[in-house]
Amino acid sequence: MATTFPGAEDFVVGLIGMGDMGKMYARRLGAAGWRIMACDREEKYEELVQEFANYKNIQILRNGHLVSRASNYIIYSVEAAAIGRVVAQYATRLGAIVGGQTSCKDPEIKAFEEHLPSDVDIVSCHSLHGPNVDPRGQPLVLIKHRASDESFQKVETVLRCLGSKHVYLTAKEHDRITADTQAVTHAAFLSMGKAWHATKQFPWEGSRYVGGIENVKINLMLRIYAQKWHVYAGLAILNPEAHKQINQFAKSATELFSLMLEGRREELRQRVYAARDRVFGPEGKPTWEDRPLLPVELLDRFSLKPPSSAPTQPAPKTLPNNHLSLLAMVDCWSALGIVPYDHMICSTPLFRLWLGVTEHLFRTPALLDECLRVGVEDATFRRDDLHFTIAACGWAECVELGQFDTWRERFCVTQKFFEPRFKDAMAVGQAMIQAVLESDKREEQAGWR
Repeated sequence: MATTFPGAEDFVVGLIGMGDMGKMYARRLGAAGWRIMACDREEKYEELVQEFANYKNIQILRNGHLVSRASNYIIYSVEAAAIGRVVAQYATRLGAIVGGQTSCKDPEIKAFEEHLPSDVDIVSCHSLHGPNVDPRGQPLVLIKHRASDESFQKVETVLRCLGSKHVYLTAKEHDRITADTQAVTHAAFLSMGKAWHATKQFPWEGSRYVGGIENVKINLMLRIYAQKWHVYAGLAILNPEAHKQINQFAKSATELFSLMLEGRREELRQRVYAARDRVFGPEGKPTWEDRPLLPVELLDRFSLKPPSSAPTQPAPKTLPNNHLSLLAMVDCWSALGIVPYDHMICSTPLFRLWLGVTEHLFRTPALLDECLRVGVEDATFRRDDLHFTIAACGWAECVELGQFDTWRERFCVTQKFFEPRFKDAMAVGQAMIQAVLESDKREEQAGWR
């Protein structure tokens, strides 16, 4: 560990909450030489002691009282819905720095302001990626809410070992931007999973969902359902900025699907093309000359479908699809005046993939026109689209009513349905994300970005 401020060698980082992200932080900060004191619920104490027995810089304590008393910088890595209750339990060391790692800062900051004494500095953070993604080069939001420059510099020094790109925001800016880059994306994938669950199909096993765009849909849907339910519930329900977006996404999906069912082709086309122009710019404008965000052909190889035993058998033919989920997302952004490129510094790998395939669809006029034709004329995906629309409205209702229990039940029953394929999906998803990151790096080195 490089000592970059006086007393760094004795500086203790406390972690309250040892879920997947808490463990990732503990391992990486400990490996960088920082002294770590960590805890979770007391019933997990023995299990955590065994798990971290060979990490010399990490000490597991029984509870947050002990962690708070011993630590100079305390990070709460708990569910956003529980942060107020957890912070209220523990007395904080005089002069300490406190922050949180929740994905929604509104309840987190309110909890800190209510329960922390005025002599405690507040510097929050949020790594905008999952626990299994390499944090190097990924965005890390830092929020100097109530802190001296000295305290803020200490936090930056500690977290620099993650190798992430530091992004400086207020709590409100964080919630607005994460809503813009995550709320609609998550709603789309959650609704896909519910639709495929409702129709009892594993889409990678059939012949209808073939090709790069479908690979993204399937792999990232599985990636989301392989995570903890509360991550997505907290972002959607507790983030005030996300409510209008998830509601608009459900409205966009419903209205576009209705236009398809009613055969109102010209109205559908005008609406979709108007949304395209507002989000991506009209065809022929200078932005269309920019290099695409994602080389979609790169994604063709990332399928969960097992290779054919007959080497001479031709590859499955890609069926035309109306891609209702992509159309609805752009329609939603258009209605809310969101331009996703404005927040690329805070984008997650998942969002980059989803925006990349969406950009490909909307910037390929022939492909977009084919989607509209299929939506009106072809019933191949109509049952799936019906369940997708119903699911989108269901998630929106959960958010509007603040129903955490209903959200958990909806999520977990579908999670169980897809669970047997999570291991394979995570491996494929990691490879897909890595390929995209490597492509970005090559383009940056070539001066294209």
